[in-house]
Amino acid sequence: MIMWIIATFAAFFIKGLCGFANTLVFTTILGFGVNNVNISPVELVLGFPSNCILTWKNRKKLDIKIVLPMILLILLGSIPGAFLLKNVDAHNIKILFGLVVVLVGIEMMLKEYDKIHMKDSKLVLLLVGILGGLMCGLFGVGVLMAACVSRVTNTSEEFKANLSAIFIIENLFRIVMYASIGVITFESLKLVVYLIPFMLAGVFAGMKSATILDEKLVKKLVIVLLIISGLALVIKNV
Repeated sequence: MIMWIIATFAAFFIKGLCGFANTLVFTTILGFGVNNVNISPVELVLGFPSNCILTWKNRKKLDIKIVLPMILLILLGSIPGAFLLKNVDAHNIKILFGLVVVLVGIEMMLKEYDKIHMKDSKLVLLLVGILGGLMCGLFGVGVLMAACVSRVTNTSEEFKANLSAIFIIENLFRIVMYASIGVITFESLKLVVYLIPFMLAGVFAGMKSATILDEKLVKKLVIVLLIISGLALVIKNV
């Protein structure tokens, strides 16, 4: 149980600090000794209230012009996602998405350090958004959606508010789906109840740290986590 507690606090500290990457941290810590089918439902149910907290905390920065199109992309992603899961090797899709995330993250980092001066292309942004929606619909992995939202927001508060609002809908969609096929069980819900205090402690500690750290540092940390998340997807599925 101690590993579940450590994984929960660490994952949701990062969530509170950066707005995402909790899934990456949670599954990385627990992945060596726990089956993914037992990890995913617990992390999903724990993640839902954390997204509600971040959305409420940063509610003044919500932008419907960002949130609504992304939600539509996620919901639409479930339609081709079902076809791809049935007919295409999921590992290859994850490798492709991982590479896209890494490339987007590197481009964002170069811009942050003023190494390139290209303006954001609306076509590229649309492509990243479509792929991000498909990725969420396929696997419930929001890293590419995080990359897309990061490109259209200027502060960490804007990023967290809009990304968390998007994740609320995605979480609800997957909770219903997981419950209907029996992935979410009574045992997993009991574990969630036990871990909720550690999730809350992690989220609020991360949020407090974000107010202390320099805004540019937090943004760079978000970009680094994007790149690491992309690399993790590639390495895990090679």
